[in-house]
Amino acid sequence: MSQTSTTIPSVDFSQFSGTPEERESFLSQLRYAAREIGFFYLRNHGVDATLLHDVQRVAREFFVLPEEDKLAVAMINSPHFRGYNRAASEITRGQPDWREQFDLGAERPKLSVSAETPAWARLQGPNQWPEALPELRPLLLRWQREMTAMSLRLLRAFALALKLPEDAFDPLYGEKPNEHIKLIRYPGRAAGAGNQGVGAHKDSGFLSFLLQDEQRGLQVEVEENEWVDALPVADTLVVNIGELLELATNGYLRATVHRVVSPPAEGERLSLAFFLGAQLDAVVPLFPLPPELAKEARGDASDPLNPLFRDVGFNYLKGRLRSHPDVAQRYYSDIVG
Repeated sequence: MSQTSTTIPSVDFSQFSGTPEERESFLSQLRYAAREIGFFYLRNHGVDATLLHDVQRVAREFFVLPEEDKLAVAMINSPHFRGYNRAASEITRGQPDWREQFDLGAERPKLSVSAETPAWARLQGPNQWPEALPELRPLLLRWQREMTAMSLRLLRAFALALKLPEDAFDPLYGEKPNEHIKLIRYPGRAAGAGNQGVGAHKDSGFLSFLLQDEQRGLQVEVEENEWVDALPVADTLVVNIGELLELATNGYLRATVHRVVSPPAEGERLSLAFFLGAQLDAVVPLFPLPPELAKEARGDASDPLNPLFRDVGFNYLKGRLRSHPDVAQRYYSDIVG
């Protein structure tokens, strides 16, 4: 079943800085959207529009590079799961996703590891950058900084919407939030060739942000087997709740299953995703909601075949190992299986 994008709420972030009445209205809308749907459009988010345009442009320039230039920064070269993957390289629920992508994370030095070091420590390290497109690095790192600042501010708004102290989530992020960016191109597929751009899944972190182009494809499961199109809406970011935020609120907030349907054969879809994650060494507590909210908590809906861990680093590593078995075998053969 497919409906219009009006089913997915839209909230205006500028109200958070408005009058007390506007601020309270925003927090109420945010709480509703995050609890009842788990997805919403964020307007007036404050991220520079010219920067967003430039990031989309340079992402398109990356994907039209010659194959050898893209493969020079292939993810298989990185124990930190950074770099380029061809279409059908990433796995969701056991099936290959028909998308090519470029992953990057926080630009930090590789950690020294020993036999006693937790395996997730290997996730920290430098990104790979294509020499054929030098403009990519400064633009993406600037976008990462702006998105991090905006998303941490939105997370403070979430704390207030949950009637917690405004800084309740701050200790989970500290100086080293686990940012993750994906540049994603969905090639068109002929009828009958399958339509899994990316399979149905929940995001594993706290908050996810998506900058869409004009091509439809993102769908949200608002009820079991009831899918709604998250149609592109100009000048917005699509925001959704991750499993760790659901876990932290005992299921009061909702991490929602979503998927992407491949565009038709003659088309393509460009999507830029930013995932805000907590520090890798953080442990997610169960936040004490006030009684009027706690009584509405549904409990976290952890998949027994893909259990959630409150230890952020292990939870993130688990997802990376499942999604990229080739990288897992090359750099994590000591723990895979």
